[in-house]
Amino acid sequence: MYAISLGDDGAELRPLEVWHAPELLANIDRGREFIGRHIGLPDAVPDLDAARAYLRSYADKRAVDAGSLHGVWLDGKLVGGLLFRVWDTPSGVCEAGCWLEPAAAGRGLVTRGMRVLLDWAFDERGMHRVEWYASSANEGSLKVARRLGMIREGVLRENYPHRGVRTDTEIWAVLAPEWRAARARGAENDH
Repeated sequence: MYAISLGDDGAELRPLEVWHAPELLANIDRGREFIGRHIGLPDAVPDLDAARAYLRSYADKRAVDAGSLHGVWLDGKLVGGLLFRVWDTPSGVCEAGCWLEPAAAGRGLVTRGMRVLLDWAFDERGMHRVEWYASSANEGSLKVARRLGMIREGVLRENYPHRGVRTDTEIWAVLAPEWRAARARGAENDH
């Protein structure tokens, strides 16, 4: 399987498959409260059986070309994940997402990994639009959307009940032509 380097710090993007359930549970346990501040993944993965079921759901999505899950590994340890929660090839639209344990936050891992996945989505798979949904309170996720060149398109007010509190969700997106133009500008700036 693949292992894509995300830089000189030992970070890699790798598959996250059913047999990684113990690593997923350990990752969630190390960051259960931190990760759960804005997303429901820790609540969905309370134990090893639930970790297997979560990973199996993405294996099933991948099998029918409806989503995918990728691990972010740092020095051989799973520290988070990147995903295409929704993948609709006929419409050319998908939704990306992420999580990280606290020790891995602030290193640019999500941004670096998502750049790899966005290149793949647009160039290899022909997607036209990648969406990013994040709680308005999740400043880290909103910063990633900005760094990826996404445009904030709107706010769904109090649409998501998270741990008994209704939260706002921001919708961000980048289109294939925007992504390619930004990448070309970046390459020009490298010379």
